[in-house]
Amino acid sequence: MCRHLGYLGPPVQLRNLIFDPPHALATQAWAPRDMRGGGTINADGFGVGWWPPGSGTAVRYRSAMPIWTDASLPALAAATSSPAILAAVRSATVGLPVVETAAAPFTDGRWLFSHNGVVRGWPSAVAAQARDLPVEDLLTLDAPTDSATIWALVRAKLRAGEPASKAVTTVVAEVAAAAPGSRLNLLLTDGAQLIATTVGHALSVRSLRDSTLISSEPLDPGPAWQPVPDGHLVVASATQVEITPL
Repeated sequence: MCRHLGYLGPPVQLRNLIFDPPHALATQAWAPRDMRGGGTINADGFGVGWWPPGSGTAVRYRSAMPIWTDASLPALAAATSSPAILAAVRSATVGLPVVETAAAPFTDGRWLFSHNGVVRGWPSAVAAQARDLPVEDLLTLDAPTDSATIWALVRAKLRAGEPASKAVTTVVAEVAAAAPGSRLNLLLTDGAQLIATTVGHALSVRSLRDSTLISSEPLDPGPAWQPVPDGHLVVASATQVEITPL
């Protein structure tokens, strides 16, 4: 599957999430603790997105290589700070391409998106849903993968003006019905809010006084981490977290 995380709060260096904690995202790439049968390591690429100070548009750095092989990332992560971050490491579904453009986060303007899981029977299982997408969206998918398709479905609803939480929950419900047994842990942020789902995979939340961190696995053994039950939606800001059934 994959591992991902999202952060909102006071600006922190990327390294504070990717490298420094005892179970940082880079560690989860090669030593994950809770893959739930979805592979053994996350070596098929990575990505990190953030908002530069004063910018309303997210920027992104990603690669098809294992995160531990990127010689440039540690220096970038030490020199870059942001109040909003989304990062992911990838374990590609068997048969899908291992290319840079298949790695999350996917972007569109202020939005960053990640999918941790698999769509069973892709692509035929979700052909009916994809049929409603604009042809241009289908022709410009980041990659021919289930995750890129999920992003296209969510993005279409966001562009149509749906609230982020509704866009995510609607897509999850439609895909789960069309492709039973899919794993649909989605993570979406615009730099002000975090939207996450748990369908078939692990997720935890750490909510402090002025920051929220959502991660596939806790980054440290601290007591503030709260596991999110399967089949739930997380809607969070830097200071508030709401967890409800899907």
